[in-house]
Amino acid sequence: MSFVKLEAVINGLNGEIVIPGDKSISHRSVMFGAIADGITKVTNFLPGEDCLSTISCFRKLGVKIEEKNGEVIITGKGFDGLNEPSEILDVGNSGTTIRLLLGILSGRPFFSSIIGDQSIGKRPMTRVTEPLRTMGAVIDGRKNGGYTPLTVRGGGLRNLQYKLPVASAQVKSALILAALQADGESTIIEPTETRDHTEKMIQHFGGEIIKEDQTIRVKGGQKLKAADVVVPGDISSAAFFLVAGAIVPNSELLLKNVGLNPTRTGIIEVMKAMGAKITLPLNEQTSFEPYGDLFIQTSNLSGTVVEGDLIPKLIDEIPIIALLATQAIGRTVIKDAEELKVKETNRIDTVVNELKKLGANIEATDDGMIINGPTPLRGGSVSSHGDHRIGMMLAIAALICQTELTLENPEAISVSYPKFFTHLNQLKNR
Repeated sequence: MSFVKLEAVINGLNGEIVIPGDKSISHRSVMFGAIADGITKVTNFLPGEDCLSTISCFRKLGVKIEEKNGEVIITGKGFDGLNEPSEILDVGNSGTTIRLLLGILSGRPFFSSIIGDQSIGKRPMTRVTEPLRTMGAVIDGRKNGGYTPLTVRGGGLRNLQYKLPVASAQVKSALILAALQADGESTIIEPTETRDHTEKMIQHFGGEIIKEDQTIRVKGGQKLKAADVVVPGDISSAAFFLVAGAIVPNSELLLKNVGLNPTRTGIIEVMKAMGAKITLPLNEQTSFEPYGDLFIQTSNLSGTVVEGDLIPKLIDEIPIIALLATQAIGRTVIKDAEELKVKETNRIDTVVNELKKLGANIEATDDGMIINGPTPLRGGSVSSHGDHRIGMMLAIAALICQTELTLENPEAISVSYPKFFTHLNQLKNR
């Protein structure tokens, strides 16, 4: 088992970093570039392991994808130009890749096999495969298509009228990608609004999609046209440094190029509610996704309640919010977050167990956790459990621990933030 030893910061964090490209948008830029006609150039693509898995899968589907001078160049072939793969499609650790890919493959009249790593093998796929089957796709796999490995024989899809039982951007996006290939118009209803990168991407690539509140309507048979994509920084990656800047004494950080899509900014709302000193000194706009710079200072924090419609806007940030709450005065309650149980790990149990090792006053609930603070954190031995967001959360915790922290399996962090430790070391005051 690999490990890294981390120590507390004595003189605070100071400086600026450019946040790496958004993982969700990087995935989708490759997918939409592949199913559009023409050449798409992607700037600020995230070269993390998950996104590289997406590139690998689409290359196996016959799409030419080049990486030149920091750009990813996709020669799109349209839906009809995708080829039956001669190899198994391996999504690695990427839930986004497998679920969105299922939507695309369900409309293609050929056979595909999909696998992933051990973590993917534990993540439920029925929420995607069942509605895709009602559209006409033939999908099988372990436990009746509920878990990988999966096989897909697609084509001839019917339209869909479907209300999602749980709020999930991945499931919604898979169904939208299938609906683009179906006969007639499909209607998809979300219980709560989730990140809308897929909807924005369709419009950016010349497609039509109608969204009214939580109801989405998509016409089948659409042809998409290539469009260049500038990927903003990933707010889910920025969240770790936002929290670090708030809880490490004597810190001032400027985080540049952070995506500010309103369906993703729940972390900012929560931190401001807790008293964090966050400002936006500069706010710009890409062609279809807003972004800007964020400035964070050491802050006096108070507990809060995180629940309801806010949860889909920060589901990936809950591990780092839990750490933040250990340093806030009073009680923080996180609820309505059952989805954490089916991420790369059961993030409710994993976050609680690992932070307890450091001395946090934290308890798991059926749908979240309760944290009482502030509590000093001691060092010790902890593990990422192969989950990139757990790994980064614990690395940030080390900055305020009283003694050395040993983090097992730190390489999991490269899934979404290959330069995480480089950026962290840049910000430490020497």
